This record gives sequence, structure tokens and C-alpha cells, in this order.
Amino acid sequence: MPILAALYGLVVYVFFLVTFTYAIGFVGNLPLLPKTIDSGSAAPLAETLLVDLALLGLFAVQHSVMARRGFKRWWTTVIPEAMERSSFVLAATAVLALLLWQWRPIAEPVIWSVSDPVGRGLLQGVFWLGWAVLLISTFLINHFELFGLRQVWANLRGQALPAPVFHTPLFYRHVRHPIYLGFILAFWATPQMSAGHLLFAAGSTGYILVGIWFEERDLVAQFGQRYLMYRKQVGMLVPKFGARERKGPSQS
Repeated sequence: MPILAALYGLVVYVFFLVTFTYAIGFVGNLPLLPKTIDSGSAAPLAETLLVDLALLGLFAVQHSVMARRGFKRWWTTVIPEAMERSSFVLAATAVLALLLWQWRPIAEPVIWSVSDPVGRGLLQGVFWLGWAVLLISTFLINHFELFGLRQVWANLRGQALPAPVFHTPLFYRHVRHPIYLGFILAFWATPQMSAGHLLFAAGSTGYILVGIWFEERDLVAQFGQRYLMYRKQVGMLVPKFGARERKGPSQS
């Protein structure tokens, strides 16, 4: 069983990598992709809005429900605990793949269009900066645990994972949610903002704000006063510089 769990975790991780890499090109309207956020078959506006909002809602519900402690306690009575995170990643990736496949573009109206080469270059630079911040942030808090590989590997070796430890490396010293900040930068930084792209960016940002509320509630329950102090000193999505060095709680 540990070997099967490890293979399961590895296959899920590869599925995630492929889907997420495609998602970067999808949001950025990169050429040569068969479908992006602004390309694909057009449909009547009412159908398009219904489908796109349903896809965004499904993504939000899946994340919100499966990330909650109560669901995890129930879910680990059904599947081995070591496979819980990989199962979350599998479900999230499947919903993301469905969104990429079924998303309906809304080309008009164009909210903004930047033709100046310098302006376009700056926006594209922010787009890639967002993805870079996101990726680096996952490694700062343990990328392989976040995506379930550490759990199945420890299970394969018969080892127990250590208890979660509160720490604030690099970006986390100045902003509480750099992963979400990276998403927001990547979703909004575009030289041409179509109505469909705006719907995607606004819907995703709305979910991020709701998700932060749930996540921080769980973090307060887990780390108590230490997280409350951190929340007072460090910005949620807008970085603050200097406060943590002067009076932040010690890192571990």
C-alpha cells in the first residue's frame, strides 16, 4: 500500500505540473496553445456567462470545502492520511483542467488595450513576476508537502511527518499570502483586458479574498496568539517592510 500511495502521489503531481503549466499560457494568451482565455469557440453571451461562472464557482467550492479541517478529518476516515493532500491536489487539478477546457471567451468589450511597447513590456513583466513570486513562495513553505509528495514519501519510508511549525521566510516576512499575491499579479497584468479576462480575474480575486478569510481562521486556530501578532504586523496582500524586523515574533 505505501508503494501504491507513493505512485499515486507522483502521478497526481505530474498531472498538476502539466495542467498548471498550461494554465500559465492560458491566462497569458501565449501563442501556439490550442485554447487560451481569449481564444476558442464563441457562444451566446448568456450561455457563456452561465458556463464561466459555474466553472469559477466549482473551483471555489472544491477548494473551500476540501481545505477545511472538518472535511479533512472525515476524508481521512475514507482514504489513508498520507494520500489526503494528493487527493486534494488531484481534485483541484481536475477542476482546473475542466475550466481550461470548457472556458468560453468573451472578446468584447475590451476593457483596456495597451499598444505602447514599453507599457506592454511592463505589464508582461508583472505577469511573469507574479508567477515567479508564486512559485518561489511554494518552495519557501515546502513545495513538495504543499502538493502531497512529502506525505506519500514519508509514508513509504515509514516515517511520521513533524508537527507544523510557524515560520516566516523571505516574502512571508512582508506579506502574509505571497502565493495569492502572485496569482493576483498574474491574473490582472495583461496588455489587453477583454471582458472574459476581466470576469476570470475578478472572480478569481473574489475567491482569493474569501479563501484568505477561511485560511486565516484555520491558522489562528492552529497557532493562536502567535499568528494574531503576525497578522497585525504584516500586510495580507500589500507588502509591509520593516515591522517584522523590529518587533515580529521569533521564527522557527
